[in-house]
Amino acid sequence: MGAKILVSVLLFSLLIFRSSGAPSKRIRVYRPCKRLVFYFHDILYDGTNSKNATAAIVGAPAWGNRIKLSGQNHFGNMVVFDDPITLDNNLHSTPVGRAQGFYFYDKKEIFTAWLGFSFVFNSSEHRGSINFVGNDPLMNKTRDVSVVGGTGDFFMTRGVATLMTDAFEGEVYFRLRVDVKLYECW
Repeated sequence: MGAKILVSVLLFSLLIFRSSGAPSKRIRVYRPCKRLVFYFHDILYDGTNSKNATAAIVGAPAWGNRIKLSGQNHFGNMVVFDDPITLDNNLHSTPVGRAQGFYFYDKKEIFTAWLGFSFVFNSSEHRGSINFVGNDPLMNKTRDVSVVGGTGDFFMTRGVATLMTDAFEGEVYFRLRVDVKLYECW
């Protein structure tokens, strides 16, 4: 009988010590429910390339050149785009959708932009859209923007997209690698 009481007291003491001591820190590891990688290709209209341009400056400061990007860090310019999305980094690959939205250069001191856009899919593999918003400090090797929702196959999805400039040709063409990690999938 004494051994049972001793074991009970020890277990009870351990339970009290555990609950009254320093709180245990549980590290929650989030794992994406879906991961996708796409490339989107932005070809800015420069006054001569209207046949293949997929983006255009639609707003610029009064002092700005409205055909080519102007001024240090392009502050104040707003660009609207409708770019092809591909599964690889080849501009001439078959598009799986379109990246549609805008970005504007929002800082005078460094080269950075703020963007809001959607990946719009209408293929046999994906239907619907994924919506993105966030700051894009262009000089960083990688940067994250928020996935704030979606439609169709991506209904109410949430997550993070890591952007990386994969290639650029002056100020007229750039290609982004977009690594999409979705944490809420319906």
